[in-house]
Amino acid sequence: MGLLSTLKQKAIATKEQLFPQTEFDEETLPWIDRADANVDEFIKKYKPKFEVSYNLAEKLKFWQKNGYVILEQSIQSELLDLFWADVEELVEHPQKYKMWARIDLPKFDPVRERHIEEFTKDDLKEKYVKLNDFHNLSVAGKKLMTHPAIVNFLDAVFQQKTVVMQSLTFMYGSQQPTHQDFPWVTAKIPSHLAAAWIPLEDIKIDSGPLYYYIGSHKMPKFNFGNGILYNNRSTRTALEFADYLDTKCADLKLPKDTLLIKRGDVLIWHAALAHGGGIITNPDQTRKSYVCHYTTEEALPFHRHRFGQPPVTEHYNGVGIYQNPDFGVQENILKAGEKWENK
Repeated sequence: MGLLSTLKQKAIATKEQLFPQTEFDEETLPWIDRADANVDEFIKKYKPKFEVSYNLAEKLKFWQKNGYVILEQSIQSELLDLFWADVEELVEHPQKYKMWARIDLPKFDPVRERHIEEFTKDDLKEKYVKLNDFHNLSVAGKKLMTHPAIVNFLDAVFQQKTVVMQSLTFMYGSQQPTHQDFPWVTAKIPSHLAAAWIPLEDIKIDSGPLYYYIGSHKMPKFNFGNGILYNNRSTRTALEFADYLDTKCADLKLPKDTLLIKRGDVLIWHAALAHGGGIITNPDQTRKSYVCHYTTEEALPFHRHRFGQPPVTEHYNGVGIYQNPDFGVQENILKAGEKWENK
């Protein structure tokens, strides 16, 4: 690291210690998070891109109060089938593809996240596998994450150009401790973040289902010792963060709900909704799911792996998807989704 870089890092660290960020910036909040937000007035003027398959006003009010919404039976089974067929192709032939996967099992220590070709297909069928940014290989994945039902809602919330930030694909439950997304999935504007959780099968209680604290998006933010965003200068840990969220939500009497949604449903949640993965009580029960994070072009004008470089952008239903600079010619290599058209 050069002298200028070292001095810059020291300046940033000093600023974080003296003036840590303790909340989202009021000036850049999405309109719906502001104190004067009026959904009824917004709906009078908002023109969605696509025909809306749900009561948008009701969903926005629910989001405003609770920090999440469920769009019931919004995704067609055929599109889910196309996406999962791509996943199965990847798992059967990992040596053919360029991407990263993480398997949280001790036998893969000290490096649990690797190029997928370094795992066998049997490894990838084990528990605790997470496929990173599979959408860049899969046209079906891109069309699923930008389904009109999801786009209509995100466009209404952000009221800016929506872009995809990342995706995670799971076979089994994660059992991840309670967390909020914004400290880890970071853009230039932390409040410009939302996620979609798309089940690829009906979710069972013994699969380690997702849980969340209703209304927790409004709770006071956790200070990692240098502000609300986690980085290598933070002095407090992820487990301390989880303990704070569980304790504070209990103190605030925020209800804890378990997500048992059906294939075809979609959960969309707020950047600050406290959530986690429940305990798996049946080790053979899968929890096939596709998790997609979204932000705005203002908050992330470049691919997160190439800060400051102009991205190569594709557009699906008006949403920007940055091509992965590490995937090269393998971008969109799984083309079965090309035959899918919005229905």
